[in-house]
Parts: sequence; C-alpha cells; structure tokens
Amino acid sequence: MSARELTPLSLDRVEINGPFWGHRQAVNREVTLRAEYQHCKETGRIDAWKLDWEPGMPNPPHHFWDSDVAKWLEAVGYTLATHPDEELKARADEVIDMIAEAQQDDGYLNIHFTTVEPRNRWANLRDMHELYCAGHLMEAAVAYYEGTGDRQLLDVLCRYADYIDSVFGPGEGQKRGYPGHEEIELALVKLYRATGKARYLDLATFFIDERGRQPHYFDIEARRRGEGPGDYRFGTYDYAQAHLPVREQTTAEGHAVRAMYLYSGMADVAAETGDDSLLAACERLWENVTQRRMYVTGGVGSSSHGERFTIDYDLPNDLAYAETCAAIGLVFWAHRMLQFEGDGRYADVMERALYNGVLSGVSLKGDKFFYANPLEAIPALYEARPDLFGRDAISYTRQGWFSCACCPPNLARLIASLGQYIYSESEGGESQSDSPKEYAAHIPEGIYVHLYVGGSGTFDVDGREVVLSQETRYPWEGEVTITVQPEARVRFPLALRIPGWSRGATLQVNGQPVDVASQLERGYVKLERVWEPGDRVVLDLPMPVERVEAHPSVAEDCGRVAIQRGPLVYCLEQVDNGPNLRGIVLPADAELQATFKEGLLGGVVAIEGEAKRRDRGQWDNALYRTVPSASETVPIRAIPYYAWANREPGEMLVWIRQG
Repeated sequence: MSARELTPLSLDRVEINGPFWGHRQAVNREVTLRAEYQHCKETGRIDAWKLDWEPGMPNPPHHFWDSDVAKWLEAVGYTLATHPDEELKARADEVIDMIAEAQQDDGYLNIHFTTVEPRNRWANLRDMHELYCAGHLMEAAVAYYEGTGDRQLLDVLCRYADYIDSVFGPGEGQKRGYPGHEEIELALVKLYRATGKARYLDLATFFIDERGRQPHYFDIEARRRGEGPGDYRFGTYDYAQAHLPVREQTTAEGHAVRAMYLYSGMADVAAETGDDSLLAACERLWENVTQRRMYVTGGVGSSSHGERFTIDYDLPNDLAYAETCAAIGLVFWAHRMLQFEGDGRYADVMERALYNGVLSGVSLKGDKFFYANPLEAIPALYEARPDLFGRDAISYTRQGWFSCACCPPNLARLIASLGQYIYSESEGGESQSDSPKEYAAHIPEGIYVHLYVGGSGTFDVDGREVVLSQETRYPWEGEVTITVQPEARVRFPLALRIPGWSRGATLQVNGQPVDVASQLERGYVKLERVWEPGDRVVLDLPMPVERVEAHPSVAEDCGRVAIQRGPLVYCLEQVDNGPNLRGIVLPADAELQATFKEGLLGGVVAIEGEAKRRDRGQWDNALYRTVPSASETVPIRAIPYYAWANREPGEMLVWIRQG
C-alpha cells in the first residue's frame, strides 16, 4: 500500500487554457516537438533504430541516443493525451515500429550496444548509459500507453524490463550492479504502477538498495574490463552518488541530474513500500539541496566540471552551471515529496524551479535551448575564455540543438505533462467538524491545488464528479477565481496552497471572507464544507516587488539583492540597461514599479525604477585611482529571468549590488 497521502490527478482529467501556460504548451506542441523530431532525424538518432550501422561507417550511434528519442516519444504521449493529433501520432507510431523491430530475441534493446559494441553489453554500468536509456524508454512507453491506449511500446518495454530483471539481482548468476547514471529506478516504479507487476518495483528497490555497498560493484566491473578502479575519470564515486549506501548519504554530491533522478526514484520506492528510512534519507538530502546548494532560480549543480554539486553555499553566478535537466529533475523530486503529506515547502521549490530554472531553458519561440542557466552572463569572458565553461554549456545565446541533447526533449516532456503537477487527490478520514449530520461522520476525498494555472480539473469525490475551474492571470497577477461544479452537493476539503513568498493573502468563499491564518496548515488553507454547484472561491495573493538576500555564506552575493515578484525571479539585460551591469547600484530606498508590458517579450510584467551607475567617462586610460568616482542616476528595467536571451545578445545579471 502506498505511503503517500496524496495522488496526482491524471493528465487526461486536466485542461490547461490560461494565457501563460496555455500558450507555452501550444508552442511546445506546435514548434518544439516538431523541431526536436527534425533534429533527431537529421542527426541520425531516429534512423539508428534501423540497426543498419556497420563498423567503418560515419556517425556511429552514441550510447545515449536512445534516451533522446525516448524523451521525445514521452512528450508526444503526454501531448496526445490532451490534444489528439493524427499527424503527430503517425510520426510517433513510425518510430515505435522501428524500436519494436530493433528489439533483440532475448528482449534486449539498445542501439549502441547492438550495433557498435555488441560484445560489451552490461560491461561498464559506471560510465555507459544502458540502464539510463532503458529507463527513459520505459517512461516513454508508460506515457504513450496512458496517452493513447496503444500498448505496442509498453509491451516491448515490459519484455525488456523482464530481461533486465533476469540479469540483475541478488540471485545466483545475476549481476549485483546498478546504473552509473540513475533514471531506471523511477521508470521501473512507473512501469509497476502501469502494469501492476511487482517485479518491476522489486527491481527498482534492488538498484537503490545495492547502490554504494561494498565490495563496490564499479570496482568489480572495472577489474573485469582489465582496468584499475583508480582510473575513474571523475575521481571518486560521489560523482555518481555511489560513495555510500543511499540511506547513509546526507549531502547532495556529484552530477546534479543523476542525483535528482536518484532522489526521485528513492521517493517513489519509499512511497510504494512504506520504507521510512528511505524517506528520511530523502528529507535529509532535500534539506541540504534547498537550504545550502540551490540557486534562487531553482537551479542546482553549480560547477561545469562534472556538471555537479560542490560544497555548501558555493553558488557562483557567471560560472553557474545549473543544467536545465537538473532543474527539471528537482521539479520531479519536489512533486514526489509533495505527495507524502501535502507539505507546501515542496510545492514552493517545485514552483520556483518551474517558473525560473526550467523555463529559462527554452526560448519564447520554442526552438532554441539553454543547456546551462547562469545567473550572470558576460559575453566578452565567454568568447575570450571558453575553457572556463563546460561543453555546450554556459553561454549567452540559446542553441538549436546539442551534441549531448538531453535538455531539449526533457523540457518538452515536462511542459507537455504540466497538468500532472497542478492538482492532487487525498484519501478521506474522520471528521472533527460540526457539519450537517449526513456528512459529519466522514471526510471524503479531498482536493489539493498546488499550482495556479488557468483551466480545470475533473475529480471523482465519493462517486460524484466534481469539476474545479481556475481563472487567473498568474504569474502576472495574484488573483485566482476557482469555481466548484459538483454534479450534486457534496462535502469534501479543498486545500489551496499559499505560496511561501506570499504575505497578506486573502480568501473568500461566495463573497464571505475566510481567515487565512487560522486555516493554514503546512502551507495550505483547507476549506472543509458542503460544496454546491457554482460555489466560487476567490484567492488573492498580493505580489509586491521584493528584494531577496542570500545567506551570508554565499560569498558571490554578499552586498547584492535579487528582485522577485510572485514566483518569478528577475534579471537585468544589457538591451534594456546598457553594458557593465555590475556597475549598477540599487539604492536601498529606491522605489520599484511593476507594469505589464503587452509588447515586451510576448507580454510580461517588467520592473522599473532608478539606480546609480559609476560614470566611466572620467577614467580615461587609468586602471586605478584614488579619486572617488562620480555616479549618475539611471533608469533600470528588470525582466523575468526565464525570458532573458530572447532579444539581442548581451550581458545579463540577477544579483544586483545594493547601496
């Protein structure tokens, strides 16, 4: 039995039609998915499934190409669940046919190790991506089955999972290994939930439990390959979160994307098995990540060397890696932690990452991407010292594709599946209220609203259909109107999230005020009542412009502030403010005004005011001098961080000097 108190509302019961996310999903469907398919086609990723590559031919299938196509298919599955499209489905079905044809007689399925290294199957779990690719294919299979009802890919991947289960495990003749790049753990839990086959949950549990145990499997397999364990190019196994058994880990280490996928898988297994020790490990790691190693944008993984975490409070801005995939992984993990008991602190991080560190990864047009998401861009430095920055990585312009193309299809699948993150359902319990007699003995299932997104969700509450509709201009405005439409009067608790950034929230039900403070529990206001058709809830979340300070131990941000309004973090761009953004000083008493600009970046709230800037014209050719600089008053404009690099190239800055 699941240890979760909440269950996400399934994608097919959610409609998104609001101006912000409705538009982003439309761009994802109409532009991003098509562009990504074309890139996969042109680079050989799709045709590689024909298995016709032979030694000596150019462009050998890479060891993680499977995952790029799989994430695209997963995004298509989510899209078709809410927006049927015959052309898109036909294109996906063609790819699925190729994948099915590529499956080997024993169930194995991997283009690289079938064509390029057929003798090295499962020989290097540490460095290669066989299990990682298998996991993404499993996620695609579940999404496509749930979105379309088509079982072909699901059956193929169940057969592959059965084969993997025969290879790995504690039994005689089985390999006691686990992936260097985690992902299959959470994918197996999805496969278990879709099929009900306990062997998939057991295999996910095995991979998690075995990780980091001694004797170390990565050492064993290295010796089998004739290599010394000390030859590992990343040094120690903390890079792959395999330095300790997972229940003994207390700090987030190593490759940030791998860590996020591992922690998500740990949360999934804890939820399905009721393993309190695994959940406790997740909570310790959550505290370390969100309180000491996360950017204000929700980005994680501060170093381009190894795309990894470093130490507490090491959060450089211009060298920030903050890979898009890592922010996406943080959303996955936060959402899973949120389901255990509906604690708003997880939803707060989920929202922060979603609106900032994730959305910054894709252009407004939907066809260009960031791999890394720095909090300061200095074009001259990037051009003069590219050695300081990672491959495909820290830049001031988005790219159409990458040699390591994990981020674009990852963005597509998250945006397409957003509906799963908005609502949850909870099981009932005993009532303590003075409600009418016929409803007093039992609290039916409840509804949780985590994100404020225009659209609707359809629920089954005690056998009655309940439609919840949201009208809002969030994140530009904080007013949310929720209309409750049960098919007949029904009593249930409705839990509305009050974001951690919000102060002074007000709430009305059918025009009658509700005391938010007295009803607030773990970040949610819970309204328990008999709901009638047409009941209206109006939540108002004031959105003043605020200045955020970093912990004093974050050396990069001492004496600086970030501007935030609602869930959005803001930044300065050179196109609005001129060059040398570091020279801008924001007076502590400067007034900042928020104004919606219809023609700016597709329509955004910009923040404007006045600041000080040192006059560079008086310096001539001097490098240093003792004469104090004169300052001039200049207008400044800040835009949402997610929208930077959509106009002309130039500098960008999140953390602004305050004086």
